Amino acid sequence: MLVRMSDVTRLLDAAAAGEPHAAAELLPLVYAELRKLAAARLAAEAPGHTLQPTALVHEAYLRLVGGSQPQDWNGRGHFFGAAAEAMRRILVEAARHKQSQKAGGGRRRVELGDVEPVVQGPDIELIALDEALAHFALLSERRAQVVELRFFGGMSVEETAEALSVSPETVKRDWKLAKAWLLRELRANKAS
Repeated sequence: MLVRMSDVTRLLDAAAAGEPHAAAELLPLVYAELRKLAAARLAAEAPGHTLQPTALVHEAYLRLVGGSQPQDWNGRGHFFGAAAEAMRRILVEAARHKQSQKAGGGRRRVELGDVEPVVQGPDIELIALDEALAHFALLSERRAQVVELRFFGGMSVEETAEALSVSPETVKRDWKLAKAWLLRELRANKAS
């Protein structure tokens, strides 16, 4: 099926205007790309992660077009940028929920000698990354968006450049600086 970008943009505009069937017509046009983004993001997660790409796509899509507030998409790049952000939030929420369960969400009495020490795993790292990225966004919003689109959205340099209306060279520079800053921040937080 050949998907023209003008079809996606038209349906995004129609969904933003509140046309009831636009969201249903939009999903088949963007599903494959959203699934690719979700699969790329989940590939970086630990084995045994409970979220599957299909579930992540559906949840993100519902958040994007299923809300009561109409969204004003500024084109295809903006939509996929918002999808990357929605996926990030879903993954972080899942990690936080999983951690809360480990920290007593499903409480039961056990003897101290029967308890294994908790090892910080991928969920802790994802939460730490989310917190560091939120802090970084206060310093450089565009560079934080580059991280979000590349890391959480799985977008290429060119796709990220298109989504942010900047050159690929700017994306490469921002990506390099952002990775260095975040790595330093995560190491500092881990040491403290």
